Amino acid sequence: MTPSDALSSAAADCPRFAVVGGGISGLSAAHRLRELAPRCRLEVWEASGRLGGPLDTGSDHGFWWERGADSFTTKLPAARQLCERLGLDGAVLPTQPRQRRALVVCRGRLAPVPEGFVLMRPQQAAGILRSSVLSVRGKLRLLCEPLVPRHAGAGLPGHDESVASFATRRLGREAFERLVQPLLGGIYVADASRLSLAATMPEFLHAERDYGSLWRAPVQESPGVAAEAAAARANVASEPDGGAAQGARYHAFVTLKEGLSMLPAALEAALPAGTVRRHAAVRSIERCGAGGWLLAGVDSRTRAPLDEARYDGVVLATPAPQAAALLDKTDPQTAQLLRRIEYASSVVVNLGYEPRQFSRPLGGFGFVVPEIEGLTIVAASFPSIKFAYRSSAELTPIRVFLGGAKQPETIAWSDARLIEAARRDLEPLVGIQGDPQTAEVARWPESMPQYHVGHVQLVDAIEQRIGCLPRLRLAGNAYRGVGIPQCVESGWRAAEALAEAFRDGSGSGAAA
Repeated sequence: MTPSDALSSAAADCPRFAVVGGGISGLSAAHRLRELAPRCRLEVWEASGRLGGPLDTGSDHGFWWERGADSFTTKLPAARQLCERLGLDGAVLPTQPRQRRALVVCRGRLAPVPEGFVLMRPQQAAGILRSSVLSVRGKLRLLCEPLVPRHAGAGLPGHDESVASFATRRLGREAFERLVQPLLGGIYVADASRLSLAATMPEFLHAERDYGSLWRAPVQESPGVAAEAAAARANVASEPDGGAAQGARYHAFVTLKEGLSMLPAALEAALPAGTVRRHAAVRSIERCGAGGWLLAGVDSRTRAPLDEARYDGVVLATPAPQAAALLDKTDPQTAQLLRRIEYASSVVVNLGYEPRQFSRPLGGFGFVVPEIEGLTIVAASFPSIKFAYRSSAELTPIRVFLGGAKQPETIAWSDARLIEAARRDLEPLVGIQGDPQTAEVARWPESMPQYHVGHVQLVDAIEQRIGCLPRLRLAGNAYRGVGIPQCVESGWRAAEALAEAFRDGSGSGAAA
């Protein structure tokens, strides 16, 4: 940070800022505000008793295991930069080099994703032809992708299309159902027929527009939103040693030695004591004075009202529906736009087995499940293969994912039913015999924003309206990316816009 980055003491005069939401976006915003305005008075309001949202690590049986996200990409720099600034660089762990490959369930068995097939892009004809995932007809249809004409609207500004429509049109229905849907729809726990390609992987729209084919387009090193979402959700696709890429480029994904909970813990430790207010649920936010905001809330445990507090600026780092509820009176039009962002729920079941219970070795980082297989689980990952410090001599963990937009009812199932469903689908696929030695369920209700077709334009409209509100900004995974680096960047942008608006006294400035 250069001296010009920070607010001058004369201009700042010890401003008071609030961040509503103690997830990674909110904590990143708070940390950046302290960098930009070291003398500011800052409070983080968190409705629960825990920080970090889906960054939630447990420790048992001599190893670390994750209840939510388990890694992030280094190709998007923000999360890695934040680790360096917090002194966590020495704790960063890459994926283990052996068995870096993606698997997919195919007719009741696990099969490798075809070599050279990355998310939705075919890159190697030989790998496609050797694959057991597609039929001969499906392979030939995929190889004919360069002959498919461009979409009629491909060159129009703001053009968007669903993942299902695009993939089926260009690659064929079998390639969509067997490969694209599980790799992408499952990553977002989304309905692929509604999932926006422009919001998740615009590079594929550009490939069709500029080159007329996914085969002919050059490989882009910068990952789209989906590549980071893969790490945040299923963490199962990778790149085999010495071979062509499969699924996603997982050599670029990393974690932290003692789990991703290290990140919110380090962020809180970097803030002044007393900055974070746990169990403080904001119930209303109102304009007061020239650019000020009045926050009122309750203790989420006792429902007792908390003292109202006035702030010079606010970052709302909550899910979009909560932000909408808070803005209902101040800006009902923005609130209405925010409510158009729908959410899906998911479940992570962590199971631990003794090594002797496996009849064969685990053959990769994990697997995804096509909808047409008729299973309940969406995906599973093998932490002991993917990262060091994720297993012991006594137990081998497996993470199983359920729920999503296509199975919303699973979030309400009992722990026993979820564990039974996970075991029923998992154990025959990987050759496990006997009961797990440990099992834990982590529910994530309404945690995954759904980037439906038109999401980019919707967020543009939200940001335009928010940019007109004095000294209030949005941050979070609902807008420009669901992965950890995008969330960090979202918090930084909100903090920088807020600090700039306060410095120049305009109350406007760049949108969140």
